[in-house]
Amino acid sequence: MPALDPDLKKAIVHMPGVEKDKLLLRLVAKDAVLTEKLQFELVEHSATLDERRELIRQFIDRTANLNADSAGWLMMDMRTVSGYISRHLKVTKDKYGEVELMLYMLNTFYDHNAHLLAKYNSRTDKAADYIAKRTDQVLKKVAKLDPDYHIEFADDIHKLLSWVHYAAPAHYARQLGLPKEWLV
Repeated sequence: MPALDPDLKKAIVHMPGVEKDKLLLRLVAKDAVLTEKLQFELVEHSATLDERRELIRQFIDRTANLNADSAGWLMMDMRTVSGYISRHLKVTKDKYGEVELMLYMLNTFYDHNAHLLAKYNSRTDKAADYIAKRTDQVLKKVAKLDPDYHIEFADDIHKLLSWVHYAAPAHYARQLGLPKEWLV
């Protein structure tokens, strides 16, 4: 997106308030994420954060219970859920919630679909790679959070690492250098 011409910026600043408001409303309506973000910040006053997290948790539960036929379908479902988690982060800037939801997603999908990821083979390859990369990503995000939160995530991370290292993603976990145990 090119930068605005300085003369155009001046002209916009000097527009009458009513015209500026109309223009702003038209522009905001064209960006769904910006609209949701403004709704969250200005109307909800960031008070619905827990409700938004709970909605995503419910979505994760429903999606994990769909009983995917293959590891490929499982990966597609996880990618869909990851999109919702990313949108949640864009709208709310909730880094704690992103980590919590990502850990919940990975562990829940494994709990409901462990049979699809029990062994590494050509059918589980892409899903195994995806899971290992997501695990690496979530560990890096946890490390960036305040150390006081690490204890809250310890059990979920231990559970995640234990199955990542002993199921289909183990090959990729070794390649990425994922720890077998997470030290708080």
